[in-house]
Amino acid sequence: MPPKLFLAILAGAAVAVVLVSSRPKAVDEVALQAEAAVLTKDFGASLLGILKGALETSGPEGAVDFCNKEAPTIAEGASKRSGWKIARTSLKPRNPASAPDEFERAVMTEFVARIAAGEPAVSLKRAEIVEHDGQRSFRYVQAIPTAELCLTCHGSELKPAVAAKIKQLYPADQATGFRAGDMRGIFTLRREL
Repeated sequence: MPPKLFLAILAGAAVAVVLVSSRPKAVDEVALQAEAAVLTKDFGASLLGILKGALETSGPEGAVDFCNKEAPTIAEGASKRSGWKIARTSLKPRNPASAPDEFERAVMTEFVARIAAGEPAVSLKRAEIVEHDGQRSFRYVQAIPTAELCLTCHGSELKPAVAAKIKQLYPADQATGFRAGDMRGIFTLRREL
């Protein structure tokens, strides 16, 4: 085989490899959404169960302590076990470190409009592939409706001891003033593709 022909074939093969490897990977979005929904349900149930236990054994001030110290650890553990980044955020975050990114803020703003139009917060979910800084990821967001139990620490009329504990642990707190049924925030999951 003449050397020029060999080099032309080799160059063509290299271009084909680059083209194939630069295509986005095929993603089973339905499977990812189903997995994210299960992870969200498990994470939410875990948090709720432990929070109820903290309320029963330590009262509302102890529950605020729990949320401050233990909830991030639970999210981190769930993230490590699953391979997803699992968190919670809100348009009115209690902890500034949990402030939403652009995607989360846009989805929550859309959810607020849908709630205002009559949709219940409990039904709101969104899943999609997004690209940010050249990295594709699958994002899943599910609204967290405010239940009666949540009002103990997130409502409009907090007991003075609870308000003081929140102020002590979260001086920049914005996560009060909610009513039952309001969207208090979201579960937010991300998996790099």
